[in-house]
Amino acid sequence: MFPPLQDLYRIAPEIVLCGFGMLVMFLAPVVRKARHGLLAGVSLLGVALALVATFYPATHPGLAYSGLFRADAFSLFVHWIVLGVAFLAILGSIGYLKRDDLDVAEFCALILFATAGMGVMAGAHELLTAFIGLEMSSIASYILASYRRDSPRSNEAAMKYFLLGSFATAFFLYGVALSFGATGSTHLDQLTPLANDSSHSLLKIGLGFIFIGLAFKVAAAPFQLWTPDVYEGAPAPVTALLSTGPKAAAFALAIRIFASVDAAPPLWFWALWVAAALSMFTGNLSAIVQTNVKRMLAYSSIAHAGYILVAFAAAAATDHPEAGIAAALFYLVSYAIVKMGAFLIVAQVGGAGERHVDIDDLAGLARRQPGMAACLSLFLLSLLGLPIAAGFLGKFYVFNAALESNLIWLALLLALNSVIGAYYYLRVIVVMYMREPSQEIVAEPVPWTLAIALWIAAAGTIYAGLFPARIIGFAAKAALNIR
Repeated sequence: MFPPLQDLYRIAPEIVLCGFGMLVMFLAPVVRKARHGLLAGVSLLGVALALVATFYPATHPGLAYSGLFRADAFSLFVHWIVLGVAFLAILGSIGYLKRDDLDVAEFCALILFATAGMGVMAGAHELLTAFIGLEMSSIASYILASYRRDSPRSNEAAMKYFLLGSFATAFFLYGVALSFGATGSTHLDQLTPLANDSSHSLLKIGLGFIFIGLAFKVAAAPFQLWTPDVYEGAPAPVTALLSTGPKAAAFALAIRIFASVDAAPPLWFWALWVAAALSMFTGNLSAIVQTNVKRMLAYSSIAHAGYILVAFAAAAATDHPEAGIAAALFYLVSYAIVKMGAFLIVAQVGGAGERHVDIDDLAGLARRQPGMAACLSLFLLSLLGLPIAAGFLGKFYVFNAALESNLIWLALLLALNSVIGAYYYLRVIVVMYMREPSQEIVAEPVPWTLAIALWIAAAGTIYAGLFPARIIGFAAKAALNIR
């Protein structure tokens, strides 16, 4: 018996992504390696068609497959984020894969499958469905982290990611089991404790374990220890993907649980407050002492997870969480565009085998490759939160949400950490423009695919910074339609 046509409409993007992922795998053995760029084109077409396919869940909102999946404005917003990330990741990595003689087909197929898992997480309305999406995304990410098979550092990154990710998944799954024991259901709108005191306690413990599992996925302190090693060891385009797409999907799942389960906001509030403060200080203070660009950006990712958690805590502190959720969603957009662009630049300027990824290796980049230096400066200034760039309004909306929820101390910590972050972001810009290189590094030609990806990221950064009304409006609509 086939499911109703409306159910297929509501998961249309995932169907397209998985279909093109399998198509790329089937074509790989019959397409000569010299023409593997063709498979990258097929993958880009798949992501583009998945973006077009979001028209179907947008025009047919509602629950699918007996309430396992929900198509609404919130899931649509997150779908656009993860699909945009996947498109830029594939487009920006084509030249990298060719330069380092890495297989294109497998890389693209894994990104398509990982993105399908992120989409399932964004629309999951039931905990086991969320777990399936989490595993689809995670397993593909583990393989991508070790994609440079001849690199011990890449293999080490994948092993650490796999082991710690497995622990985090176990926490999440155990939380699901406890929540089911307390409520008799795994559907988010039915997670109401049974009429006894023990079920209330059991649900709280279950939600606590779920929070731990998701905190690992978003690299929030104190569950961030894997982040710098994995981000440094994985190929730079993979790091670009890991730092954006899975983080957005995990935050989306956490927000969905938070908004749908009445017991979650009061239980998670202090956990969110403490995790936000720890993440901001751990990320920024650790980034200051880094000499490797990838590790610096990894610690920066931890700090930015803290900024998003501030918006999350603001939503938990009030009976009207829409402002906090909308701020978090807008921040996810601005963060994803900027981080993707920054890591793609690192992939290019690092050279073959990523030999030149220290901050000192960027000395003289403004003279060797002025376009790359200008783009990286734009992205770093956006992460810093200067006006015109998207990061400024992202921090502004988060700061405003914290103040409206009377989280004065958390807002002050956010402002303080923004000042701390200015040091290491500006240091990179100073090195690029004002320091002479200690060794001569040959500037490699920028592939046209990477140039297009960077232009898209740069244009998106400026657009979201100067004309945010449409994005924040849709984010507000998504926040209102989350339940």
